[in-house]
Amino acid sequence: MSTNDDPDHNQGAYMLKKSKYVKILVAVPIKDADKLRQVIGKAGAGVQGNYEYTSGSYKQISRFKPMAGAKPAIGQTGQLEVVEEEVIETICHVDKVKQVIAEIKKAHPYEEPAIDIFRRLEIA
Repeated sequence: MSTNDDPDHNQGAYMLKKSKYVKILVAVPIKDADKLRQVIGKAGAGVQGNYEYTSGSYKQISRFKPMAGAKPAIGQTGQLEVVEEEVIETICHVDKVKQVIAEIKKAHPYEEPAIDIFRRLEIA
């Protein structure tokens, strides 16, 4: 039986609706995480009900090699770099995404920060 023929699967799909919020994830060197988390909250992300500045985070190891023309905040051109980072994730109303991303880019130490934006679903 395919998932299209499964009545429980289809019923679950109808219970979901597109959210007015997205999930933003951004990786940053650990030493800069608290500063960036404040910038994100001040820009208007992380508002959930009667709470603001909400976020979660986890540590990761990132690898990159700056190419000619790069101005790396960490490492040197042509050399592979390994960095301990914190990935900050938060929600953001769609009306504030452009403003929040602009503020992240201004405050982030990397010239090209890794920023992911995911659509969210909510229960209808």
